[in-house]
Amino acid sequence: MAAAAGGSRPRGLRAVGGWAPCAALALGWALGWVLGAAPPHRCRPDPALLPPPLRRLAGPALLRAAVPHLRGGWSPCQLYRYRGTGTARPNSTGPCTHGWSYTLPAAGLRSNIVTQWDLVCASRWKVPLEQTTHLLGWTLGSVTAGLACDRFGRHPTFVVSLVLAVPLGLGVALAVDFVMVLVARLLFGAALAGAFLSLYVARLELCDPPHRLGVTMVAGFFWIAGELLLPGLAVLCRDWRVLQGAVTMILALLAACWWCPALLLESPRWLLATRQLERARKTLQALAESSSSSSDAGSCHQENILAELESLSEGSPQPQFHTVCEIFGTRVIWKNSVILGFAAFIGSGIRHCFTRNLAPHLPHFFSSYFVLVGTEAAACLFVCLTAERFGRRAVLLLCTVLTGISSLLLLALTQYLLDLIVLTLSVVGTTASHAVTMLSIFFASEVLPTVIRGAGLGLVVGASFVGKAAAPITAIPNSRGFFLHHVVFASFAILAVLSIMLLPESQGRSLPQSLQDGESQRRPPLFHRPPREDHLPLLTPHGIPHDYSRLAASTKRMLGSPAAPRET
Repeated sequence: MAAAAGGSRPRGLRAVGGWAPCAALALGWALGWVLGAAPPHRCRPDPALLPPPLRRLAGPALLRAAVPHLRGGWSPCQLYRYRGTGTARPNSTGPCTHGWSYTLPAAGLRSNIVTQWDLVCASRWKVPLEQTTHLLGWTLGSVTAGLACDRFGRHPTFVVSLVLAVPLGLGVALAVDFVMVLVARLLFGAALAGAFLSLYVARLELCDPPHRLGVTMVAGFFWIAGELLLPGLAVLCRDWRVLQGAVTMILALLAACWWCPALLLESPRWLLATRQLERARKTLQALAESSSSSSDAGSCHQENILAELESLSEGSPQPQFHTVCEIFGTRVIWKNSVILGFAAFIGSGIRHCFTRNLAPHLPHFFSSYFVLVGTEAAACLFVCLTAERFGRRAVLLLCTVLTGISSLLLLALTQYLLDLIVLTLSVVGTTASHAVTMLSIFFASEVLPTVIRGAGLGLVVGASFVGKAAAPITAIPNSRGFFLHHVVFASFAILAVLSIMLLPESQGRSLPQSLQDGESQRRPPLFHRPPREDHLPLLTPHGIPHDYSRLAASTKRMLGSPAAPRET
């Protein structure tokens, strides 16, 4: 019993190590929604624009004389203009000249980047520019971290990304002008994306088929928990610089703790696939020792694998790394990557078409924020309950169909439908589109081979952030591109439905290791249920899963093949 308790503790630590960082990364991701929230505002009266008899006014009388009053309140961007010194009535209106007064707090903060640099009226385009820049950082960080994962390992990439996020986060908090905010937010997003991607890959590669989806969805719920914590943290901090600093300190604490291998192991799959046999042996030995298996059969199994790996590493085989460029020389891997990247792009980009219809019904920031996070939780729960039962491809197809139908109905019939129907279609479309993005990324991580999983998944995740960036890009020219944005993404959703049918099914199958494994995947019938395989290092009662004996055997065959580099 003591041995079982000792073995469960390291497994629990590894589970926490794969899940808990998601909450901190979600705080960094959701910061943009709070920092760029535009509060209600009006022009501050400018006595210099008033005729001399009116300059002595104060309070409400001054507001009535200087600021136009519209149906919804005071004009946010206009002041009265008077011609002549004796006139008591305004002749025209013009832009604000004396700053703005804001109704605070905004999203729980008494100041943010909008109020700090007056990013309203003629300068309101700078807010979507900042959002686009931050998403560009996540895109670049995903691609760069994917390359680093396949060359240097999952654990080093994760720790380095977290370490880099700390000074970059402090740079955002200490920014002295808007340009510095743009640059710091771009780099901060890139560092967060690197940590997210490397953690995603490392966590997945420690799982067997029956648990891969569940472990990934639990991480998704940790992400949602982090997003739910942000409004409360904003209310406590009150100032955007303090909030940014608080999130950065959480990331610093994460970086200080997660360098420990007990919380996040290097992937033995990747070590074996790249022929780093000595490192793989040490990692698997640490895994076996921490699990403290008391079974004689389990101990014998572990000793056999470690002995086989030790004999293989005696020849000092050279590690063999692969680059993302090798994807372009494949047929099946390239096809799967393009289809899933396209689906992730559509799911992220079309979501704005649904959230825009929700805005009139949810005028307050917190109501809209919690509804959007609630749709993410619903999508995560739906995928968790269905993708393991019906298969990844069937559920992805269903979610894409729901997304496309909801989008087309809203595009063609919004003005003829009842508000309740529009609201329902928008919620369904928002939930389905998030499920498409989430499942596309997870599906790609299962069909991409281990040797290029980081780089390939980085491209798919990067495509999803490019889709997210489409919304603020269309908002830069005063939202005139929304209709075209809706038409294009609705058309793409229909095209995605057709292309998803060409994908293989990864449910119940072991992760492909080599490029040859990735190329051997074939498209089964739509509701095919393949047999289950593997065991799970995070949860298995044995220290080393039986799957690694097959990986060791395949490594032995690779080293003995003519194409393998031999010691001279």
